[in-house]
Amino acid sequence: TWHLTKIPQIVSERTFSLDSPKFEAKTKLELNSVCGIECQRKLPVPSLSDLRNLLSYETVFENGTRTLTEVNVLGLALDPAGNTTTQRSLRKKRQIYGTDSRFSIYDKRFMTNFPFNTAVKISTGCSGILISPKHVLTAAHCLHDGKDYVKGSKRLRVGLMKTKSRGDGRKRKGAKRNGMPSFQWTRVKSTHIPKGWFKGVSGDVALDYDYAVLELKRPHKRKYMELGISPTIKMMPRSMIHFSGFDNDRSGQLVYRFCSISDESNDLFYQYCDAEPGSTGSGVYLRLKEPNKKKWKRKIIAVYSGHQWVDVNGEQQDYNVAVRITPLKYAQICFWIHGNDENCTQG
Repeated sequence: TWHLTKIPQIVSERTFSLDSPKFEAKTKLELNSVCGIECQRKLPVPSLSDLRNLLSYETVFENGTRTLTEVNVLGLALDPAGNTTTQRSLRKKRQIYGTDSRFSIYDKRFMTNFPFNTAVKISTGCSGILISPKHVLTAAHCLHDGKDYVKGSKRLRVGLMKTKSRGDGRKRKGAKRNGMPSFQWTRVKSTHIPKGWFKGVSGDVALDYDYAVLELKRPHKRKYMELGISPTIKMMPRSMIHFSGFDNDRSGQLVYRFCSISDESNDLFYQYCDAEPGSTGSGVYLRLKEPNKKKWKRKIIAVYSGHQWVDVNGEQQDYNVAVRITPLKYAQICFWIHGNDENCTQG
């Protein structure tokens, strides 16, 4: 079952204007040379001052203007254990591990209903997930390469799967469904990215902050996925995670997969869920039961960051990696959604 966790507070200290971005970076759906499992074990525990810097954030608006908001962190107990990881065997494989275990969702009855209809397409080529009537969670590197915003993020749009396309009601009985979702594209009003993602601020731990929230210009009326605090592997039923996105090798299709997590650090899940570029930014969720209820409750506990090459013992090792929603990240994302910390005391 889901357990409530007391959440630290993210409080806005001051906001000031920055120069408009150049929007000249190229979108990269696969990252290189990030801090892997062994590197994570050696990292020192961030100080409160470090966390204030890493969790401060930039906001880019649709007219191209940009602000920086500095934050303070209240009510946080620092973990002296640092970036501990579990000791598990590693495999050297590619994004598809053995038999391809992904499922393409063809039937519109599933595609346009919860939980699959919470998956969205980002105009830069990534995926995302609905987390409020006006907000989408995705990966930061879909919008920013660590130094500048990518070209396509200047006029960013989000594609929501249509529940009914024109002419659906006039189809002949027994007509074949092509399984290709159609999209209703919505402009993005603003984008929030933590400073921890920017090169020069976070160094080797940048991947820990590979998440961003988009505010839509117009609210939607469909069911969205709630946020949850990412539990440890031991606290998950069979360590099983799920996510859906729009993989590039299955053009136009919604692709669903589930698998067990293989390893973890304080901020990352290392797993072998089959995936291809395009699914980056998908919301990773768990199915658990609410206390005293029989129904499943799904909550997002991570953001799929994609296929990552890292150095392990001087050799290149690869994983499919997801960024965990820790209590601090929950507090920040919740603050971005509500504009205050009053609604974000427990998660």
